[in-house]
Amino acid sequence: MSYLRAVLKNDTALEVKYLKNVIKYGKQLNHDTTKYENELKKLSNKTVVKEVKRSTKKTISKPKEVKKPTIKKQTNQNSNYTVKNVFTKNNMIILDFYTNVTKKHIDYSIDKTKYSNLYLFDIKGSYKDAAPTKLKISGVDRIYIIQKKSNLLHIKVRDKNKLKPIYIINKKRIIIKFLNISSNANSSTTQLNSSKTTNTSRSIINVNRYKRKVVVIDAGHGGKDVGAVGPNKRYEKKVVLAVGKYLYDILKRRGYKVYITRTRDKFIKVRNRTVLANKKNADIFLSIHANSIAKSKAHKVRGVETFFLSPARSARAKRVAAKENKSDIRKMSKATQRSFLTVLNQSKITASNKLAIDVQQNMLYSLKQKYKDTVDGGVREGPFWVLVGAQMPSILIEVGYISHPTEGKRLYQRNYQKLLAKGIANGIDSYFLKNP
Repeated sequence: MSYLRAVLKNDTALEVKYLKNVIKYGKQLNHDTTKYENELKKLSNKTVVKEVKRSTKKTISKPKEVKKPTIKKQTNQNSNYTVKNVFTKNNMIILDFYTNVTKKHIDYSIDKTKYSNLYLFDIKGSYKDAAPTKLKISGVDRIYIIQKKSNLLHIKVRDKNKLKPIYIINKKRIIIKFLNISSNANSSTTQLNSSKTTNTSRSIINVNRYKRKVVVIDAGHGGKDVGAVGPNKRYEKKVVLAVGKYLYDILKRRGYKVYITRTRDKFIKVRNRTVLANKKNADIFLSIHANSIAKSKAHKVRGVETFFLSPARSARAKRVAAKENKSDIRKMSKATQRSFLTVLNQSKITASNKLAIDVQQNMLYSLKQKYKDTVDGGVREGPFWVLVGAQMPSILIEVGYISHPTEGKRLYQRNYQKLLAKGIANGIDSYFLKNP
């Protein structure tokens, strides 16, 4: 944490000190420390430049500036309205607000009838042009927009076929995206008008959107390392491999360039799992695991969690990290471990946190469509060695507690594994949509 404080305080001298420690311990662990050495050179040069600037500032005195009276800029925002604009783009409905929004601003439900499916979005806000605005997405039967109450905007999407909507919140914007509608409206029009059933055209995803993005999936454990063991000898290594394979297939279909660390029951050292990600210059790295707890608490603890690399701050995070790090204990003091972990991935911690939030949110949404009792374990920080070597945003996903009698059974079911994979894939889509 000392390095973090040095960065936040803009204390270059301290940054230099802790970077030297990283280079030292990195070489002891046979890590490539070139980029940290380059960073050290940059910081050293900055120190020299700062000293020169300070000396010149002392010799030159600037004349005092006369303060001009401040004029408040008028905004176009009407105080009676909170929604700035509502429009459609490709396979998305986009709402722009005057102020920042949160997940509390949107409520979503599905109402299935005999002849069609209704997807209802209640948005907290008021929009001046709600009545005249007409929304249209190629491939969707009809979209209604109504100012239901003074502070409740109602968007209703009607379609004969089953749609797959997700919503993304990004500062002053809410994006409602339909995953199984082609984002290229022009290319999908002819297929939607063809005599064949529209189900085929609905499943078309615009592969060009993500074809340049590289994703590396790590199916945790394997071989002699079985991972956590649940009732009736349910092995973590089998569950995570199945979920990893389903995720691989989904991402491939969506146009990503995807790699997976193992496709069979094979043991891979923890420190070697990020080698593939670095070699392929991946945009993100995901390590998939299943959680467990002592038998005495097995009936009580359940839920999905997502972690990103950082020194653990809670007892729960420390416990999970200790379990996953078992097969790769490194000889360093706890203080040195904390310092090393913090500095090694400092530049990627924020991006990893964002990725973890998107994946966690979409996993929950996917599972809760069928399993309403799914528990949100949250997004947490943890010192996971499998993420240390990654040179890109990286997360560790705990897809559930294999030790729990109900959740452990579900983790062995194909449909449940597919829902998990789908949720993770949607989270990745969401991350890249907000962080292109």
